[in-house]
Amino acid sequence: MNLGGWISQFARYDEEHFDSFITKDDIANIAALGFDHVRVPVDYNVLEDEEGNPKEKGFKYLENCRVWCEEYGLKMLIDLHECFGYSFDPLKKDMDRKKFFYDEALQSRFMKLWEEIAQRFKDHPEQVAFEPLNEVVLMEVADAWNDIVTKYVSMMRKIVPDSYLIIGGVCYNSVTTVPLLDFPLDEKIVYNFHCYEPMIFTHQGAYWLEGMPSDYRIGYPRTLKEYREEGDKLEADVGGAVYTEGIREIGEGFFEDIFTPAIRKAEADNVPLYCGEYGAIDLAAGEDRLRWLKDIHAVFNKYGIGRALWNYKEKDFGMQDESFAAIRDRFIAIV
Repeated sequence: MNLGGWISQFARYDEEHFDSFITKDDIANIAALGFDHVRVPVDYNVLEDEEGNPKEKGFKYLENCRVWCEEYGLKMLIDLHECFGYSFDPLKKDMDRKKFFYDEALQSRFMKLWEEIAQRFKDHPEQVAFEPLNEVVLMEVADAWNDIVTKYVSMMRKIVPDSYLIIGGVCYNSVTTVPLLDFPLDEKIVYNFHCYEPMIFTHQGAYWLEGMPSDYRIGYPRTLKEYREEGDKLEADVGGAVYTEGIREIGEGFFEDIFTPAIRKAEADNVPLYCGEYGAIDLAAGEDRLRWLKDIHAVFNKYGIGRALWNYKEKDFGMQDESFAAIRDRFIAIV
């Protein structure tokens, strides 16, 4: 389960929000529902000031979460959602999404923050895993990202030799880019991807997608032809995997086909596969959301793919929100 919107992607830097949005009771509830881990997105400005010095209170949020997870038998994945000099967030329109991957000073600061995180959680290798950076946007930085990951893994292994490192590719961590990952492997590396396919369904009416009408609605399932034709009518970029040639119609077969290159890459490299985010927006009809969740879960289960639902509450995808209430129990039954 993702804890998005807590210490990442918050409306404003607000300690009252950090203290109350996720509490011990939430972790207890997540465990009671049958989940086995939480993915905790965190932004750099919670953990360090503008000069790069550690913020003790920020690290305390992560440590509190770890302690709560330990009490309720949950694992924890720390995901650096934004670092100094880089953000995936499409609402940050002035962000240069290329510079970080070629700027040694920015990368040095990134490594310094990760060294601090690793030092603080190195004594919990069986409980805490680490994800270097959320959603690298640009395809063109794939090689540069592999170089950064190579250095990241080398640095982390000096501090956390036995912890899992969860690493994804480019194009917003698309499942189609897992085969592009190329860095030294060990037995505690996991390949990571996100899946919001078909985007036109999971992001219908999304305010953060430029060119997406706020009143746009479409159901699930529809045919590939329908999704393609509808996507062509929109200004928003919702193409994604539905335009892949030779795949089966929307349903379990669709997900199996678009996952296949990643599955083959993971099998060839003897690396586990994990979906760090998946979900459908709360503007979609509840029964359609449930059908989508059933289809993607069937493929997760068939291939032993770990996953973390986006999101526990709010951020337009919340499982605890009223919009999810009518399907929550049936969703829990398929987790």
